[in-house]
Amino acid sequence: MESVSQTLLTILLIAVPVLFAITVHEAAHGWVANRRGDPTAAMLGRVTFNPFKHIDPVGTLLVPLLIFFSSKTLLGVPFLFGWAKPVPVNWRLLRNPRWDMALVAVAGPGVNLLMAIAWGLALQLMIWLVIGLDASVDIPSALLYFYVELCVIGVLINLFLMALNLIPVLPLDGGRVLSAFLPRPLARGFARLEPYGLLILVALLMLPNGQPPGVLGAILRPAVNGALFVIPGSELVRERFLAPQADSAAHEQAPPASDQPLILPSLRLTKA
Repeated sequence: MESVSQTLLTILLIAVPVLFAITVHEAAHGWVANRRGDPTAAMLGRVTFNPFKHIDPVGTLLVPLLIFFSSKTLLGVPFLFGWAKPVPVNWRLLRNPRWDMALVAVAGPGVNLLMAIAWGLALQLMIWLVIGLDASVDIPSALLYFYVELCVIGVLINLFLMALNLIPVLPLDGGRVLSAFLPRPLARGFARLEPYGLLILVALLMLPNGQPPGVLGAILRPAVNGALFVIPGSELVRERFLAPQADSAAHEQAPPASDQPLILPSLRLTKA
């Protein structure tokens, strides 16, 4: 069983990239909306890198902590599920509401991909530094561990957030993009499913055996694995996270050690 200090370190390692990921994700929605004619988010101070402007007390703090500790206790593997405060968008003010809403929606996952690349570059730079220094400089192992874990989790947080939000289910960003491409009659019918979006995602999370991450994990994991091909330092990310889980599944063993959380971050529940 992990000590209290190990658990707190795990929470810290996850919290830092999560706050960066949701802050830039939501700010990107507001920035693109403002550029396309809707100043609502900018007027409300949501086009900012201040994370407190985007934190939802329930979705960003309470629910993820409850799920983290309950999954860690009941399943032995912590995972995250939550959401940030959605950025308000008045589609009537957009220059071309149908397509501009799609642009606003795709901005969030787009910046998450860029942030994953940035975390990967930070990881690759450390790899080059360690190889270049060889034994001439002794980097403290605790510092190296913290840095590598932070970068790996930063990559994964952003890739999972990108993949989750691109699922074509309203109110996720992927649903907004799909709605723009559907013929108008189909788009109107699709929009009527939005109140059931959370139920659909919870069902995907729990099916088929009543335990998360269920079908949702099966959808997200290949998407994240594919996106890793464009991420610097991806070999180490796979080694630290994806490969151990594949090995455990192949041997029908328990999921990976508790310091390797399954991350399903930032479910957005209202319009982008």
